Amino acid sequence: MPWAKGSIIFSRRLCRLETTPIENPSQTEPLAEQPTNWKRFLLDILETLVLAIILYFGINAVSARVRVDGFSMNPTLQDGEYILINKLAYQLGEPMRGDIVVFVFPVNPEEDLIKRIIGLPGDIISVQDGVLSINGVVMDEPYINAPPAYDGTWHVTEGELFVLGDNRNDSRDSHQWGLLPVENVIGRAVLIYWPPEEWKIIKHTEQASIPEVEPQETLSIR
Repeated sequence: MPWAKGSIIFSRRLCRLETTPIENPSQTEPLAEQPTNWKRFLLDILETLVLAIILYFGINAVSARVRVDGFSMNPTLQDGEYILINKLAYQLGEPMRGDIVVFVFPVNPEEDLIKRIIGLPGDIISVQDGVLSINGVVMDEPYINAPPAYDGTWHVTEGELFVLGDNRNDSRDSHQWGLLPVENVIGRAVLIYWPPEEWKIIKHTEQASIPEVEPQETLSIR
């Protein structure tokens, strides 16, 4: 029958058409996009590196990380602790009594030390019989390891500071090598960040109001 025969031929053609693989345009897209993806990946890495460098130098410009080496600040700071230093503290403000600071050692500029500010310019520091006084006012120092076993009197001149370690009898500080130039100060201690169990913000003891020393009259000799 012509109709039946024609139907069979149509069916075979239909089967052949259905089994012929059709090219999928989406399969070629990854090959075309691959160079673009690599460029995007390399650009992301470059942006990340640039951002990391900016952050690194930015953080170092305003802060420093230092390791406590020794026992001169016991019991406040322990040997081996790592602390964060605010390098902008005295760019935006003035040193205060009780501040714990890191500075360049005047005797050996290759060495940095950490001590507590005791005297400001104009102060007269006196240590007698284990008691420290500033301008005649006896100081309460609950943070020290033990009363100092030395005596002395120091007049803090303009542009300098008087610094001591909290471990008064085991510290290289102003009672041995003299006054600290203000420009040697690197920054103010902010917090202990290592080891983790010792993490804490460093508390700075603010001394009570201390009267300034009245300038003495200069006598002229004729």
